[in-house]
Amino acid sequence: MNDHSSPVAYHLGRFPPTNVDWQRLLPLLGPAHAAIARYEGLLHAVPNPNVLLSPLSVQEAVLSSRIEGTQATLGEVLEFEAEGPSSEESATKIADIKEVLNYREALHEATRLMAELPLSQRLIKEVHAVLMRGVRGQNKAPGEYRRVANWIGPAGQGIERARFIPCGAEHVPDAMSAWEKYLNGTEPDLLVQLAVAHAEFEAIHPFLDGNGRLGRLLVPLFLFGKGCLTNPNFYVSEFLEAHREEYYDRLLAVSRTGDWTGWCEFFLHALIAQAKSNVTKAEDILNLYKIKKDWITAATKSQYAVKALDAMFARPIFRTSDFVAAAGIPSPTANRILRIVKKKGLLKELRAASGQRAAVLVFSELLNVAEGRDVF
Repeated sequence: MNDHSSPVAYHLGRFPPTNVDWQRLLPLLGPAHAAIARYEGLLHAVPNPNVLLSPLSVQEAVLSSRIEGTQATLGEVLEFEAEGPSSEESATKIADIKEVLNYREALHEATRLMAELPLSQRLIKEVHAVLMRGVRGQNKAPGEYRRVANWIGPAGQGIERARFIPCGAEHVPDAMSAWEKYLNGTEPDLLVQLAVAHAEFEAIHPFLDGNGRLGRLLVPLFLFGKGCLTNPNFYVSEFLEAHREEYYDRLLAVSRTGDWTGWCEFFLHALIAQAKSNVTKAEDILNLYKIKKDWITAATKSQYAVKALDAMFARPIFRTSDFVAAAGIPSPTANRILRIVKKKGLLKELRAASGQRAAVLVFSELLNVAEGRDVF
């Protein structure tokens, strides 16, 4: 652990690294590439990954934001999306939820932009503007590199109590140009290139806020951009959140002692562990979908059964009034399907209808798979 008496300063002039110990990394490279390839292979078996795996993209947004200190849960985010803010929710909780929703929106925006743009400074700035829209930090120059010093340390403490002092503001443009050149250059191994690019982005800390989340968004975007994934649906924040202290310590060691190899080892371990976890969850979701597809077709005897199920996978918490529009099926049919599946236990009532307010329903089995434990 770093003691607070001596802040670690950015490694100016020592990027890209020239001291990576490839012998140490070699035993991890094969397993890391194989694990990601296996996950990508599974994605090809998923009929519509953006729909079926949408709870995992929200969970990634929840966990990446949690590393930065937000406290929102997957359920709270989806409930908020279904019904808007409730009177019981504090302003802090609502702000946390909005940050999570922005993270997911930023991933969608980046994916859209990558149809026309490479992963670049321009793209990063546009995505940052989406990430910070209407949330805490929106006054901190969204989409613009910082023009003042910043530091990472205890809240409300001065720079002398910092854990880490990123790149000076005057060096940010040149540092980001070097980063962009490295990101789009040809390196001996793609996954080590990604590890180095993530660490360097965090060390530069080019924006006043949102750097951690944006740096983690780079992981699926890079793998997607390099053709390792057909969809940027690979999420790594679960591992990083579970190993938060080591994550920060390994990043610090890059600037403190130039230990790029130790960081790359940690990152490759993260990719291997996370790919396995992602495969398990995606398989569980795919199996659930296959089972429920047969079940809902038999239970409802409707030509719209699968369309209705897809809508439940895309939004596992929803108001009955929104379901009709989301599913794109005739209103009487949609309501009949909901009545049947609720009666048979596929959906639970999170909140009963009252007055003008529609009932809120939850597809608890799907959310429990996404969370990795029973929460609903």
